[in-house]
Amino acid sequence: MGAPPTRPADRALTKPRRRLTSAVAALAALLAVGAGVLVGLSTPAPRPADASAGEFSAARAYRNVEVIAAEPHVAGSAANDRVREHLVGTLRGLGLETEVQDAVAPEAGQLSGAAGGATLARVRNVVARLPGTDPTGKVFLVSHYDSVQTGPGGNDDAAGTAAILEVARALTTGPRPRNDIVFVLTDAEEACLCGAAGFAADHPLARDGGVVLNLEARGSTGPVIMFETSRNNAKLVEVFGKAAPHPVGTSFAVEIYRALPNDTDFTAFLDRKFVGLNSAYIDGGAIYHTPLDVPARVDRGSLQMHGDNALGLAREFGRTDLGDLSAGHDDTYFPVFGALVSYPGWLTVPLAVAALLAVGALGWLLRRRGRATAGTLAAGFGLTLLPVVVAPLGAWLLWAAITTIRPGYAELLDPYRPVWYRLAVVALSAAVLFCWYALLRRRVGPAALAFGGLAWLAVFGVLLAVAVPGGAYLTTLPALAGALAGFAALATRRDGPWPVVAVTLAAAVAVVILLPPVVLLFPALGMGMGAVAALVAVLLGLAVLPVVDLLHPRAGGQRGLLALRARRLGALPAAAAALAAVVLAGVGLAVDRFDAAHPVPTHLMYALDAGTGKAAWLTREEKPQPWTDGYVDGTVSIADDFPGLGATELRGGPATAAPLPAPKVELLSDTRSFSDPPSRDQRVLRVRVVPQRQVRLLTLHVDTSTATVRSASVAGRDVPVEPGEGKWGFGVVFHAPPPEGVEVTLTLVPRGGAVSVRAMDASDGLSSVPGFRPRPAGVGVVGSHSSEMLAVARTYPL
Repeated sequence: MGAPPTRPADRALTKPRRRLTSAVAALAALLAVGAGVLVGLSTPAPRPADASAGEFSAARAYRNVEVIAAEPHVAGSAANDRVREHLVGTLRGLGLETEVQDAVAPEAGQLSGAAGGATLARVRNVVARLPGTDPTGKVFLVSHYDSVQTGPGGNDDAAGTAAILEVARALTTGPRPRNDIVFVLTDAEEACLCGAAGFAADHPLARDGGVVLNLEARGSTGPVIMFETSRNNAKLVEVFGKAAPHPVGTSFAVEIYRALPNDTDFTAFLDRKFVGLNSAYIDGGAIYHTPLDVPARVDRGSLQMHGDNALGLAREFGRTDLGDLSAGHDDTYFPVFGALVSYPGWLTVPLAVAALLAVGALGWLLRRRGRATAGTLAAGFGLTLLPVVVAPLGAWLLWAAITTIRPGYAELLDPYRPVWYRLAVVALSAAVLFCWYALLRRRVGPAALAFGGLAWLAVFGVLLAVAVPGGAYLTTLPALAGALAGFAALATRRDGPWPVVAVTLAAAVAVVILLPPVVLLFPALGMGMGAVAALVAVLLGLAVLPVVDLLHPRAGGQRGLLALRARRLGALPAAAAALAAVVLAGVGLAVDRFDAAHPVPTHLMYALDAGTGKAAWLTREEKPQPWTDGYVDGTVSIADDFPGLGATELRGGPATAAPLPAPKVELLSDTRSFSDPPSRDQRVLRVRVVPQRQVRLLTLHVDTSTATVRSASVAGRDVPVEPGEGKWGFGVVFHAPPPEGVEVTLTLVPRGGAVSVRAMDASDGLSSVPGFRPRPAGVGVVGSHSSEMLAVARTYPL
């Protein structure tokens, strides 16, 4: 027998007698749940300076932030020396065994700016140890104390460094931990992660590995998110959920970060098989790496959250048997009302399959109970793709329009005041969903559309379980909850309260699961990728469709004027959301204007060829701001003249040559070995590259038309030889070089004649360059490692 015919009035999961009352109650419940979710993501109140000695105090930590971030302190600078002296004095004042690791270290990760070369730095890490009473291993608290050249690094990473100093103080006031606690304040993180790489590879305390807790910041405010873990993290996540007072973290964030080309000091430790957790606060990204990252811009609540979590985790790992942290799998986890919910990763695929089967069973039951037909179920499934595609596309178009009006946003990670724009994207997503629902509800039916939404959530859950396991919970759990609510609604009287209660509970599950990523994805990815947050917002909307349906008149059955009135009422949510999107975007444009306190970011460099006397202004801005446009007039390639800056095409313009010397290349020795055939003859060149002024980096590149490099060492450390493309195929970059220079040994096969090498150095600050005009108020410096760079290069035949 086929299913009975479906009447228009009987195509919904719920049919409450008091529809308006039910809608208000359901929405109030969801708003309360959403408020609880947001409270769970908020930062704690900062503790004052007179807080008890065993507690973390943001006020006490902030005093160190003010000292550390008093001025820009790039690796190798005198300012960085002063910061290091303060750190050493503070740690020794706590009675801790403290030393400075002075070493030459290679980079970690993939951050090299050399064209086919290797990156190193002279690093001076501050290392202190609190010995344990009966160690089963070591716990490492890590942050970097250097800043970028363009800003003092109040948040990145003076906040993390100051938090560790305050944690160290708190730990020394109580009983000693069972395990050794090692405080590692690294150098040259901004340059190449070299400090962390040097400690993890060469320091005796790192020889046996351990648990690493890395503290970072990529903004100025917001909750501290535990966004990265080592593999097989189940035991680590268990400790995090138990010991961190504010455990905000998701396995989805871990999956995203693993897929992105980003690195922190934590990368260097993972490369050496350490285990651990990486945490940062990331909102307020407009000031990241800029002169605006001053101590006053540090959110004390974020600092308190950083310290509370670090102290709680240090104490817990300090008493835990660190030999018992191995686990054969990752956990799936996410925040719920200030706590952390987790389950074994091996449940991901079974849960995803169960959700898919449950939604399929719900579809079968809807057809059998006469709430839908096979045709409307198929239509509901197919047509649900429309909002899934249209909402992210709309968010992308909205931001494209806003950046056309305000082009300075293109150089910002996020606007200075992004909340209005974020709300506009959410409102736009709601408008797309409400409009789609209003147009199709009467024709396809509420139950069929709800089924379509749950079906796509379940399908995405299966796809994520295979491709991105840590993110599968985002759609699997709402789909499963929605299917169970559907079964409950079909098993009770439609006009009673229980169907509404069931779908509201399922919607609450979706809010708990999907609202945090909507909130956190905006600062994590920036408004330029607001489409991702729009997609998650639409998925949340699809999960709560049965509650959305309560905002509409009952499904079908009306005629004439009643039908017209019903359609108009159904269009109201869509119209209201669309109007809100326009108004919110307009408010954002009105509120977030560039001014002296919120300057438009600009990028400018100066490059001089000391051999030819030619100089140029350079910028990476694709559409230069008016101030920058006064220096550049077209696209240029710098790969042949300045290989140390990479092969990227920039915009450039002519500049007056400054009387600046290039680094010298001194030939220390030249030995040759002869072979048969002669094409395999080798030269071993030992040279010293010596800066002639105060610089923060040196580079040396070999002309591939004159020789092929077989092996190389820098400051006595062997480096990989991976020739790149172009004229200067092999090179090395050395950050924080000593005044006496850097020794480089090259074993190469010459191609006849002299071997040609190009040396370059770079310093910071353009104020002394002829033709430079100071930035006016309202024009700032973009957060970039090459902003304000002054590079001088010269070619030497050897």
